Amino acid sequence: MENNLDSIDIKILTALQQNARISNAELSARVNLSQTPCLRRLRKLEQRGLIEQYSVRLNHGMLGLGVSAFVFIKLNKNTTSNASSFESAMVDFSEVLECCVLAGVHDYALRVVTKNLQTFESFLKDKLANVEQVESIESTIILNQTMTHRSPNLQNN
Repeated sequence: MENNLDSIDIKILTALQQNARISNAELSARVNLSQTPCLRRLRKLEQRGLIEQYSVRLNHGMLGLGVSAFVFIKLNKNTTSNASSFESAMVDFSEVLECCVLAGVHDYALRVVTKNLQTFESFLKDKLANVEQVESIESTIILNQTMTHRSPNLQNN
């Protein structure tokens, strides 16, 4: 679905990607629009589904979550029913921050955080490996994250 965005809409979205907690007064000043029309445009962008949610990025290390990993899953049978059951199981695992459906060798990629390597191993063996739909698991520990959540440049798209 093509969304016809004008330059002010793009400026609003860009500003929100940089700081989702920006006040309407500051946002309207940044996009050179008075507050009421700015808020009206913001609400319209939300209603159209261009803004899905506002979120907070937590410092996992400070929360005692020292291990981050990507875990790749191959289902034993990639059917709609199996996929739905697998996805439902992932919702129940607090260790899973993201669950992405893939095309290719693996069916899913999970982004997982745990307290330490022992809890990561326990998550893999005691939880993930016991999900009925899982055929194989491959994991990669993240040593360091050099960039976080880069947002697309809307002006060049």
